[in-house]
Amino acid sequence: MSSEWRRISFEALIQEGVLQIGDGYRAKLNELGGSGLIFLRSAHVRDSHIEFEGTDRFHVGEEGKLRVKISAPGDVMVTTKGNSTGRTGYVTRQMPPFVYSPHLSYWRSLDPNKLVPGFLRAWSNSADFKAQLKSMCHSTDMAPYMSLSDQKRLEVSLAPRPTQEAIAALNESIDDRITLLREANATLEAITQALFKSWFVDFDPVRAKQEGRAPEGMDEATAALFPDGFEESALGLVPKGWQVGKLGDVARLQKGAINPLSQPSVLFEHYSLPAFDNGQAPVFEVGGEIKSNKTAVPPNAVLLSKLNPHIPRVWLPTSPGQRAVCSTEFLVFIPMGAASREFVLCTFSAPQFLQSLCQLVTGTSNSHQRIRPDGVLSMASVIPPESVLETFEGVAKPIFDRIGHNRHQAQTLATLRDTLLPRLISGQLRLPEVELAVAAAL
Repeated sequence: MSSEWRRISFEALIQEGVLQIGDGYRAKLNELGGSGLIFLRSAHVRDSHIEFEGTDRFHVGEEGKLRVKISAPGDVMVTTKGNSTGRTGYVTRQMPPFVYSPHLSYWRSLDPNKLVPGFLRAWSNSADFKAQLKSMCHSTDMAPYMSLSDQKRLEVSLAPRPTQEAIAALNESIDDRITLLREANATLEAITQALFKSWFVDFDPVRAKQEGRAPEGMDEATAALFPDGFEESALGLVPKGWQVGKLGDVARLQKGAINPLSQPSVLFEHYSLPAFDNGQAPVFEVGGEIKSNKTAVPPNAVLLSKLNPHIPRVWLPTSPGQRAVCSTEFLVFIPMGAASREFVLCTFSAPQFLQSLCQLVTGTSNSHQRIRPDGVLSMASVIPPESVLETFEGVAKPIFDRIGHNRHQAQTLATLRDTLLPRLISGQLRLPEVELAVAAAL
């Protein structure tokens, strides 16, 4: 590392007026539920992005006691309690303003000439920060936490301003590309969900034919697969000839436990809840590092989290290998008959299904509610004919293949960022080497 770099603590940067750190606001229940500022909880901070969907909002505005707890562009935020302690995020100008919750802290540069915000973000992904975090994390009630006093003891190696700006620009270019891929996937997922809703929830093609109209956006061969009217059923009006059954008629549960500890040197492809939250990318670990029993993930599986259904987690593994396993917090479903993975995934992702899922929970704590597997299989469902299911798969599968490709590319970029930039910050690599590698990946 160049002698121009200096090692300095957060405490010293605060005393110099360069850095401000703070924690979140302890909101009262009667302050939430309005249409004001977003109240961002630690669960919405992912290493890959910040998830704003499903957040609460305040009744009150930006004045008074909330002002110091409101986000600002350039903030680096860090989760400070629970198993996700040390997960970081970055506030961009495109994000809506929000209020930090109690299990979040923020680091804010007050003098960009001395501390470039984007450089601080890059450092938050480094092995240097993670090593310091590991050494200072405490535990309370079995949950790790990091206090503001701990954060003041953090030390960062500051480069000269031009180098800080170059590192920040590299980090931003990678993050921008990852954001574009994630936004493209959100659009693709919305397209398939809209198609699923049109065909299997609203029955738009049937209604159009009943009214003597040609179904919109559909060729004649596909339109011919749908009837021209409805009939009564236990679920109300359903298309003529379509069956009414249960989800267990289109998917079955994969059962049987695998103990990775019995194969300590074997490499497993591990689908866990943290891996889902971190960009839906499985983690490769040897069996000796996986401490509990898991469930096998076959190539045609769809994963549905049974923990806290108010936080939906539905996962379509792209191409699981022979030693793919998942947390027992996931239910592993295998499509049956003409039903495809794409049909099962869209069923599990539909708002109506998720609402029904929340009614199957056991447990009273909001953080430890689980759904009953047999309850999922018993949920009533309309069963379309094989021809319609096969046609839907033909449309949806290429879209989900593209989603999987984009997700893999985003993970490759994230790995590049998290591997090269920390080595640059530590002095193991020179700036031109990293710039070439990033340019080649983009």
